[in-house]
Amino acid sequence: MNSVSPSAAQYAGGVMHNELVDGRRQQDSNGLTPPQSPDPSKEAMEEPEEMDKLKAKIMSAWNNVKYDQVEQFRMAFVSRIWLTYRREFPQLEGSSWTTDCGWGCMLRSGQMLLAQGLVVHLMPRDWTWPDAQQLTDVDFEVLRMRSPLRVGGVPIPSFGSPRGNCTPEKILPSDPTLRSSQRKRPESTRDRQAEPIHHKLLTWFGDQPPAPFGVHQLVGIGRSSGKKAGDWYGPSIVAHILRKAVAKATVVHNLAVYVAQDCTVYKEDVVHLCDLSFNQTSPEPDNQAWKSVIILVPVRLGGEALNPSYIECVKNILKLECCIGIIGGKPKHSLYFVGFQDEQLLYLDPHYCQPVVDVTQVNTPLESFHCTSPKKMPFTRMDPSCTIGFYARNKKDFESLCSAVSLALSSSAEKYPIFTFVEGHGQDYGLEGHSSNHSGQAPHILPPGKTGRVNNRRHSDDFVFL
Repeated sequence: MNSVSPSAAQYAGGVMHNELVDGRRQQDSNGLTPPQSPDPSKEAMEEPEEMDKLKAKIMSAWNNVKYDQVEQFRMAFVSRIWLTYRREFPQLEGSSWTTDCGWGCMLRSGQMLLAQGLVVHLMPRDWTWPDAQQLTDVDFEVLRMRSPLRVGGVPIPSFGSPRGNCTPEKILPSDPTLRSSQRKRPESTRDRQAEPIHHKLLTWFGDQPPAPFGVHQLVGIGRSSGKKAGDWYGPSIVAHILRKAVAKATVVHNLAVYVAQDCTVYKEDVVHLCDLSFNQTSPEPDNQAWKSVIILVPVRLGGEALNPSYIECVKNILKLECCIGIIGGKPKHSLYFVGFQDEQLLYLDPHYCQPVVDVTQVNTPLESFHCTSPKKMPFTRMDPSCTIGFYARNKKDFESLCSAVSLALSSSAEKYPIFTFVEGHGQDYGLEGHSSNHSGQAPHILPPGKTGRVNNRRHSDDFVFL
């Protein structure tokens, strides 16, 4: 969809008015109308009237474009799965905890990142939650019309490329004067038919011990790395916990999670993980024999604070549709970043303690799993430790992902990129491999393609979350 700015509308109005006047003069010269003496006063009255009508039409079209784009963003944002602190759930094994309030926010941010990957993997392209239509009290005061809103990973109907393609999302202007209650788009039959999948997906994140991606399971997996209920988790160790949770789960098919080592994605390791025909005789495996993959890249974007030279690179990554978000936050406060506007990050916040909901029950209300208030914070407040997530549906998408992300990474003013894609294999550190990303040095401490443990660890990404 092409949009027209108000200033362009004014310019277009002037051009079109001149064409009308020139056409009238040409018509007179060809003898198509009787020659008349011009009436300056009458022409002066007609011209502003024509201009006003033309401007009104163009501005009306512009406002419709703005509203449509804001409404699409509203639906996409509210459809994003929101996972927060819960209380009064069954006691966590080996502890007295019945809530994760005060310590589990990074686990919740990791759940949201994984949930978005599963939405892209399982739901129809451009799916939006049909019941989001009922949530009209969406807070868009945080967004300003004067600047575009860029959202990566959020499926915007008719604006993004096919699911899995790693191409930039379009620019979405936002207007706080346009409220969602003004107009509602028709409900999609396809989206309504996908609701059982949406509900089933939420049960996987339920706060019950059997839920494969619930807090009980994640805390249990974390125990193998020395973490326990009540401890604080960093974005790197959460990436490995998610990897093991997906590998252990039986509810999700044809999906794997790969965690980068030492800020490096080893392509052959991804191939071994995803190519189901790797050990077969077929020399050219097709996309049907390829697992979809969520790629998680733990990085550190500076020392004690974010290196400003990486901001443009993070923006370019968030523009990519293959990016499913970033888990990190600000110091002592975990957040799930989904996009940006100007110099502000757009995020979902897990720091809201809600009563536990038994999502296994039929017709369970799902409103508490969807957020209606987009929030922003300056890039400068972003903690340098974070994990970036990507999704590729098949081999072709993985190859496109490697190319597009590498291009986005090259935009950094730093001499070395945040992370790299290289051929070959890395060393599998398992869950303990998160330690290699804890260095207080810049993320390029190891040359691209070289593996090895980092001994100068400061554990700064295991900061306290309140």
